[in-house]
Amino acid sequence: MEKQPLFSNLQIIDTPLKQAEKLAAFGMTNALLDLSGNTNQAILHFWTLPPTLILGLKDRHLPELQSALKIVSDHGYDHFIRNSGGLAVVSDGGVLNVSLFIPQTDSHHLSVNDGYELMKSLIQQTFPMLAIESYEVTHSYCPGDYDLSVNGRKFAGISQRRSTQALVVMAYLSVLGDQDFRGAMVHDFYDTGLAGQPNEWDFPDVWPDSMINVEEAMNQSLSLDQVKAAMLAAYQQQGIRLDRHTLMTSTQTPEFQKVYNKELAKMQKRQLGI
Repeated sequence: MEKQPLFSNLQIIDTPLKQAEKLAAFGMTNALLDLSGNTNQAILHFWTLPPTLILGLKDRHLPELQSALKIVSDHGYDHFIRNSGGLAVVSDGGVLNVSLFIPQTDSHHLSVNDGYELMKSLIQQTFPMLAIESYEVTHSYCPGDYDLSVNGRKFAGISQRRSTQALVVMAYLSVLGDQDFRGAMVHDFYDTGLAGQPNEWDFPDVWPDSMINVEEAMNQSLSLDQVKAAMLAAYQQQGIRLDRHTLMTSTQTPEFQKVYNKELAKMQKRQLGI
């Protein structure tokens, strides 16, 4: 018997963010997590940023953080710190960020592994021609148990956030662009930030050739719009209805804006001292 999808309707939102809006990425994530739980609606959020290094909370412990951030600026990238653990990841015009919000109910309560598998399955359906594996690619940036790789080279990382009523599974997909450059920049960031001191926080030893973008893995030209379209088509093939209008209306309500502004203020406060 074919397994039924978790939801029959998926609300879609796509926000290409400008540099001045960079903190909105995670402010909106927390607000949408709240909305998904309150409305019992699944949401898919695509977002992109101009060249930016997104730091994890752990990165604050680099002995020479300010020198490391100067290296990032010298490479032409901005930076900010997100409101979750983990380590630095790169976002730019060739990286697609995908956040899938799922309500948690008594009848549909996903474990942590379930959440990771849900995103892995979506990405596998988006790129059916790739033999995707999930395990930690040790020398990638922001290594984790559910790194997605092809032939041992990572092209995506997955993380999660949870509330009592919903969860969000987030992935960054290196679709196109110079992935070797991204890896070299993050290598230089940690090398400069450690400054030869003991690596007490287990910052990664990043090898640029441990990662790849999807375009190179598939040996064909790709755009972010093509990837988004393939991802949405994968849902439609499961009989899931895509709704591009309801969420846009919901995010304009005073209730949503109040939650969003509160979360954005938390993000702004998080930036103090870096």
